[in-house]
Amino acid sequence: MPDFRVFCTPTDRQPAELRLSAEESHHLVVVNRARQGDAVVAFDGRGTEWDCELRTDSKREAVLAVRSTRQAPPLPFDITLAQALPKGPAMDAIVRKATEIGARRIVPLETERTQVHLDGDRSDKKIEKWQIAALEAAKQCGNPWLPEITALQKLDSFLAAVEPEYDLKLIASLHPGARPLKDVLAHFKTAQGRAPKKATWLIGPEGDFSPAEMSAALTAGFTPVTLGPLVLRCETAAVYALSVLSYELQNG
Repeated sequence: MPDFRVFCTPTDRQPAELRLSAEESHHLVVVNRARQGDAVVAFDGRGTEWDCELRTDSKREAVLAVRSTRQAPPLPFDITLAQALPKGPAMDAIVRKATEIGARRIVPLETERTQVHLDGDRSDKKIEKWQIAALEAAKQCGNPWLPEITALQKLDSFLAAVEPEYDLKLIASLHPGARPLKDVLAHFKTAQGRAPKKATWLIGPEGDFSPAEMSAALTAGFTPVTLGPLVLRCETAAVYALSVLSYELQNG
């Protein structure tokens, strides 16, 4: 894979050349020091990739000559991360790791114990920042698919509207009775005769979900799943949960 990857959304699906935005041009030419003649892969975040040659190494509007086009197949499963907002910069790290692992969408949640509250412009700016974090992660890991990052939601709104077509609805839990993920997947395969294709993970904030929220999640059809006996930080829990489920679904 070439060292240089850029994001671009041309209107033409079979372009002969690509003109990059000022931000992408600056990152390619100034930050990464690409020069005329270098190989560059451009992607649109929806699976389309273009193998290109850098024709004009302008830091304001770099131009790429397209050599070939390909459409990357999506992952054979669809995972949503519904994440209660953590404190500090942890959500940025969660978004990056979720993108690297291949999450299809990320739903930031406000819960009873959420210590970060975003309103109006602050929420919009945070979502924009997370989208940038996802784009940077996609460039680094070669993922041609950018996750959808939804607007901030309250947990009760998310539970009321959670899509019925999810095969699996999982909630990380330290409570007695939480089941190992392998057991949940084995039960699903026995009952359905196939591996799940669409799943959602619900990960709590610092201090976990309140008893009322846990009860509401169970009523909404979420299965409590243990991530082991240790109390994990929420960002560790998110990466752990996504990694294990992704591995099992890829190798199931």
